Amino acid sequence: MLQSIEKNLSGKRVTVMGLGRFGGGLGVTRWLIEQGASVTVSDQARAEELAEPLGELEGLNVTLHLGGHEESDFVETDLVVVNPAVPFDSPYLQAARDAGVELTTEINLFLARCGAPVVGITGSVGKSTTTAMTGEILASVRQTYVGGNIGGSLLESLPDIAPDHVVVLELSSFQLTYLPLLAQSPHVAVVTNLHPNHLDRHGSMAEYADAKKNIFRFQGPDDVLIVNRDDDEVASWAGQAPGRTDTFSAADEAFDLNVPGSHNQANAQAAFSAARQFDVSRSVAAEALSGFTGLPHRLQLVAERDGVRYFNDSKCTTPAGAVVAIEAFAPRSVVIIVGGYDKKVDFDELCIALAGRAKTVIATGQTGETIARGVEQARPDAGAPSVIRAPEFAAAVAAACDLTASGDVVLLSPACASFDQFRNYEQCGETFVRLVQN
Repeated sequence: MLQSIEKNLSGKRVTVMGLGRFGGGLGVTRWLIEQGASVTVSDQARAEELAEPLGELEGLNVTLHLGGHEESDFVETDLVVVNPAVPFDSPYLQAARDAGVELTTEINLFLARCGAPVVGITGSVGKSTTTAMTGEILASVRQTYVGGNIGGSLLESLPDIAPDHVVVLELSSFQLTYLPLLAQSPHVAVVTNLHPNHLDRHGSMAEYADAKKNIFRFQGPDDVLIVNRDDDEVASWAGQAPGRTDTFSAADEAFDLNVPGSHNQANAQAAFSAARQFDVSRSVAAEALSGFTGLPHRLQLVAERDGVRYFNDSKCTTPAGAVVAIEAFAPRSVVIIVGGYDKKVDFDELCIALAGRAKTVIATGQTGETIARGVEQARPDAGAPSVIRAPEFAAAVAAACDLTASGDVVLLSPACASFDQFRNYEQCGETFVRLVQN
């Protein structure tokens, strides 16, 4: 329920914690200014690191406190809007709580004001593609808005969103961690799967799963939870839902898709399960999905040369996601580039899958040596797959290109975040595309 401070923001003091190097806080900052709030943006990064998003704020009435946080911004204010990347136990947030200052997030502000039904989609793997597919299907029958973790803020679209429209939001575990502050969940909640991820932030699988459950925890009896019945853990959540439940499986009646892999069939089934809550028929969903060609950085075909196909899957930042990616192709046809920032997850299952299916494994980044050793220990013999260590990314791509033959696939599917060598997965993927296309 909307708190009194949030109802009318005109004249209120609001601190936005985290503009973000890529402008994650831009939309909410602009929107707050439009509401008449007195806005302070606080970010640990220095101005030169935030040059691009700061350019978008030029000329607006906003106070900037950069290069570190000041406690006064969190205790001498009426509201703190938290970037989901900020840990819930931040001492600055605790200082705000101690001072009785209300906390919220961009997503919470949106959900509290959105008059249209909301489809929320989460999971460890496939949530972006499922969100995009759901948006494609629903857009064929009604006005649809897609946002959340997959795109920019929808706050500025609120005046255009009518009750007979529909909103589709990708929701990360970080965003969902803050949902109890609002105590509201989407009308339709979809959970694609659950695999180890972000354990450096959540601490344990139990805490990670608990954050994901917020997507349905505050639903009512008329709301719907949709779970993947191929995932035993996620399927077991059906009994915990306050409202109705529905399920999907990759084995359901297949859609004719332009994107490869059984995982994309699962994504399509999840998207259709969400759309049919709005009385969308399978034939309508099939027509919409037939034109879906995938998202950038998600098993994206970026080049084909001399019979070799090059796929950019830089958005894959989990071991489970990399397993799914390599299983989309024929055994021993894939030269895969893996490795990156260490999120403290286990690579055993990934190494077993790579040892059993890859033609060549090229290990890079912080986790490269751990993955290389794991594959060597798991492979059935010393020659298959070959394992190459290339700590620097450019060398890894060059090695991949040199080790292929006609019919092979070069696959960038890091299984890790890219922060060790890149700003984010987009920069990693763009670098891969540039290197293989030149």
